[in-house]
Amino acid sequence: MNSQFGERIRTLREKQNLYLRQVAPLLEMDTAQLSKIEKGVRQIKKEQIPILADILKTEKDELLILWLADQLYDVVKDEKLATEAMQVAEKKINLINRKKK
Repeated sequence: MNSQFGERIRTLREKQNLYLRQVAPLLEMDTAQLSKIEKGVRQIKKEQIPILADILKTEKDELLILWLADQLYDVVKDEKLATEAMQVAEKKINLINRKKK
């Protein structure tokens, strides 16, 4: 099971010539856990995303968007009406955001 988040962090890590064994301790996890996150088998905690963004020298929002997208996908992937449900949710989010302004 691949994840957009996992693929992106692997790409960023490899671009910087960082090894799993270098990054994992900075996130207070072992290399096996980080490897599973990159493969999409395990999820990283949301609170760890800003730390990871700093380590990988990337925008926190970029990683957060991919993490959220993977979360949504995991919830709706087997649902026949997934696209329609996500459209309804998007309308609700937009409505709430307009009220906040």
